[in-house]
Amino acid sequence: MEFESVPGVGAKTAEALRQLDDPERALREGDVAALARAPGISDGRAARIARGAIRAEHDDPGGFAATPRARTVFRDALGLVQERTVTDYAASRLETLYPSGVRSRIEEVREFSERAMARDPDPEVLAALEAVEPLSEPGDVRVRDRCLATSDAERYAEAKEAIPEVSVEVVDDARQLAELARSYSTVVALDESFAGVDVEGDVRVDPNALDNPESVVPERVLTFFARNRDRVRAATEVHRAAGLEAPCDLDTLDSALEQLDPDGNVRGDDELDRLSTAVDDLDAAVSTAESAANDHLREAIEERDVTIEGTDLLSLVERGAGVDSLLQRELADEYAAAVEKARDHLVDALGLVDTEDMARRAFPDEPAYPVEHEERVVSRLREELTAARDRRATRRKQELADDLAELRADADALVDAALELDVELAVSRFAADFECTMPEVTEEPGFDIRGGRSPLLDVPFDEVDPVDYAVSGVTVLSGVNSGGKTSTLDLVALVTTLAHMGLPVPAESARIGRIGELHYHAKTQGTLDAGAFEATLREFGDLVSEVDGQSTANGTGGDAASSDGGTDRRVMVLVDELESITEPGASAKIMAGILEALSDSRATAVFVSHLARDIREAAAIDVSIDGIEAIGLADGELRVERSPVKGKLARSTPELIVEKLADDGEGFYADLLEKFD
Repeated sequence: MEFESVPGVGAKTAEALRQLDDPERALREGDVAALARAPGISDGRAARIARGAIRAEHDDPGGFAATPRARTVFRDALGLVQERTVTDYAASRLETLYPSGVRSRIEEVREFSERAMARDPDPEVLAALEAVEPLSEPGDVRVRDRCLATSDAERYAEAKEAIPEVSVEVVDDARQLAELARSYSTVVALDESFAGVDVEGDVRVDPNALDNPESVVPERVLTFFARNRDRVRAATEVHRAAGLEAPCDLDTLDSALEQLDPDGNVRGDDELDRLSTAVDDLDAAVSTAESAANDHLREAIEERDVTIEGTDLLSLVERGAGVDSLLQRELADEYAAAVEKARDHLVDALGLVDTEDMARRAFPDEPAYPVEHEERVVSRLREELTAARDRRATRRKQELADDLAELRADADALVDAALELDVELAVSRFAADFECTMPEVTEEPGFDIRGGRSPLLDVPFDEVDPVDYAVSGVTVLSGVNSGGKTSTLDLVALVTTLAHMGLPVPAESARIGRIGELHYHAKTQGTLDAGAFEATLREFGDLVSEVDGQSTANGTGGDAASSDGGTDRRVMVLVDELESITEPGASAKIMAGILEALSDSRATAVFVSHLARDIREAAAIDVSIDGIEAIGLADGELRVERSPVKGKLARSTPELIVEKLADDGEGFYADLLEKFD
């Protein structure tokens, strides 16, 4: 796939996508989670790239929402679904859904929607989803106690790219390799030519190290899982609660994660804990052992009477002897006991095993007071314990990294599945909250909505009156003020948009003719000036010209169906009170002309207007007029039948008021009422 052919993908983004394991699949399936793993690509950016790839896959020209009001309806419709997501990812993933006139795209999303509507939005699942996020790659792993070594410049460049966490050094011979071994605890030589070289230190020859980076830097895998541990665990809970089929054994994954601490170190290893504690507590243990020995020796001296005859004292002085000789002669046993006590304390306090003999040599046999440790021996003991700890830690890290590396792809799949479940559950919750059904999308123009209720109204959804409305061709929708004409137009736009997104619609049933564009013109606030009026007329002129041109090119009278399920310029036009743009008389003539042109193209159009009678008189065709019928007035409140009545010119609010007054008596009001006939 040529990534640059995807709308919105330039050379820099294409290069980032190439670093993914299978970017073609991610683009083809709209996998936002996978695309967001590319360097520098956020979830939102990934969603836009995925949407562009989907359009390219279906040869979708876009532009379905052809006017600002149509685009607002689309964003509001999408927002209703996004509000029901738990994760930020799911909200971004839903950005790949858009209204399309291409049959293959509509059917693709319909399959997803039908699967989603079968999901049960269990509260336990939704709670588990709160901690799920896309996995992140730690970019700050740096290991300073190891290095790679090679004598080949090309190999050097490969190593720098493949394992950036460690230093890469160039060496020419065994002498330079030995120098590295004195600076690093471990050196991994990449060249086969170094095999058999005998140098002091931990030097490994591994020509295949670049193919298995985890063998050199197990911290890469461990840090990844440590940083993402809570997310992976949350995903496992989602799978358990939702009964999803997992890509791996969840107990095995949990057990492996339990061995990691938040910093990526191995925990739960008694031997490693013992060695780590011994290194950390060595100085304190030596000091305490010294104190214990000196306390013992001091008490022994205080409790004993030591008698030295003059000749003995003279002999000791002549030999230059001091207290050590006196201890040797008079308190040898007590000194030995004190030193043994110090040695036992040091061994026991540190839990020493392999290095017990060395620890005992930390306190010398030669009597001295106060008792002091041999710093050289203690330093050597520290080195031995540290080396043993590091060897154990490295071995355990490697073992755990090997286990987790095998689970890496499964962890990705586990989290991705949980995030995608959130997307499906959002659609399921949307469908349930607004009592939706899957619409029928046909090749016949027009629409037929039964029991439709708009969730976009500023009233609780359960208080919205259901509306039945069907249109085939062009029609004028009449009705009283505040009778629901605009909300009916909004309902038609919403249901049409959702149907072309492949999503369920808030209605008992709906049949929607497939279109390529939705032109929804909202009510204009106030009369337009000359320039704005001309611009509006040009907009309708361009629309009519393009639709007429497409109709003529097709030779089918505007049939949008094509053998490959594509789309053409078949449109739906919804207009709310266009008469407000200029004087009523001129507005009626303009609307009549637009309706005449649209009727020739088999477009579907609904014009809301108070000038229905004038439009019908001005039109050269038989204009269909529907009406939202007012039942009457009760206590000053208008009572309306919300579903439009076919072929009915609805009475205006003034007519209803005059009629009410006329019912109260003859005379002026009765005569006035006759003027409405």
